Amino acid sequence: MWDIATIKERGRVAFKRNYWPSVAMAFVMSLLTMGSGAAYSTSGGGGTTTITVDGTPISDEQMAMIAAAAMAAAIIITVVSILLRIFLFNPIEVGGRRFFKKNINDPSTPFGTVAEGFGDYGRVFITMFLRDLFIALFTLLLIIPGIMKAYSYRMVPYIVRDHPELAPMDVLARSSQMMQGNRWRAFLMDLSFIGWIVLGVISLGIVNIFWTNPYMQSTDAALYLELSGERG
Repeated sequence: MWDIATIKERGRVAFKRNYWPSVAMAFVMSLLTMGSGAAYSTSGGGGTTTITVDGTPISDEQMAMIAAAAMAAAIIITVVSILLRIFLFNPIEVGGRRFFKKNINDPSTPFGTVAEGFGDYGRVFITMFLRDLFIALFTLLLIIPGIMKAYSYRMVPYIVRDHPELAPMDVLARSSQMMQGNRWRAFLMDLSFIGWIVLGVISLGIVNIFWTNPYMQSTDAALYLELSGERG
């Protein structure tokens, strides 16, 4: 049984030996998961809200047009975000994971390794799309099944490039097999970073950029090497 402290130490040592490329790669990968949102509120008296522009009340018809435009914009943004994730962000994730995996044993691994995520593009695209689809479907059932499926498919970005002979569904199955009996321990490993994550929040993300994110990415790669028997 693998030891959490040992895996974390291996990840920490690896990213520190190739510090700046690791920081840059983790930063790029963190950008892929960032989202933004906006909220607004209105207030009024007597149970009625009146919105005006330069003192002129906006009619119900105008409000309906504004709401429709806002809905259309939200749909367009959502669709564009999904397409970017499928066709661009997922291959970058695969390339980023490959960088951290190689960096465990080779401290001279270049940042350009990220481009390897675009090799065998069609297969990478289908595999990562299926991963996201199944996780989303299980999340619709309940949050817990979605989280469990995400841990089952945790090794997919590594396997898809390491084993070009495997079909997309076989990659998912291989990841599930590797994580069988390891999901809870992997969760505890993630939980052990909570102190660094809190420091990242307190520092407005500075600690996350320059330490926590590359540390976690490198540790995850070390875990893959441990489970795959490629410790080097």
